[in-house]
Amino acid sequence: MSYAVDFKNVSTVGLESSPVAEALAGLRANEARYFKNKYDHEFTVLPADEAPDVLGLVNRILSEERDIVIGSRPLEVTSFEAGGIRMMYVFYESGLSINVMYGIEDGGKRAVGFKLSEGMDVPEELASKFKFARQKSKLAGEIRGSFFVIKGEY
Repeated sequence: MSYAVDFKNVSTVGLESSPVAEALAGLRANEARYFKNKYDHEFTVLPADEAPDVLGLVNRILSEERDIVIGSRPLEVTSFEAGGIRMMYVFYESGLSINVMYGIEDGGKRAVGFKLSEGMDVPEELASKFKFARQKSKLAGEIRGSFFVIKGEY
């Protein structure tokens, strides 16, 4: 069942099993606010097992581009288009959020972003490959993030 993320009344719905559920909910709400304000898009998520194609494509990109396999259990996913960009998100039980930004037009921006919820450690599978910058968010507290540019076609 889908859930429209409310960034005014942050809820842990769907994220309850995460040890950093409150921070992960804030991170998810932060993303929802961004897309609502920039594109007037309602950020709606599904349980990961209800959208195996989205999870499969994100996993394929991570594996083929950087030989990364995420060890944490995926909780929720979303996939949508906004402003000529195809977006996919996966929210993991550990507090990790991965987004794939894939410009639809040739030459468009294509990248994978990682965001770590406040209170979680850098996952072992990412620790040696990326440095994480810090940013503050009213909804999510301190977010640490990193990214890489996608080189292949998907």
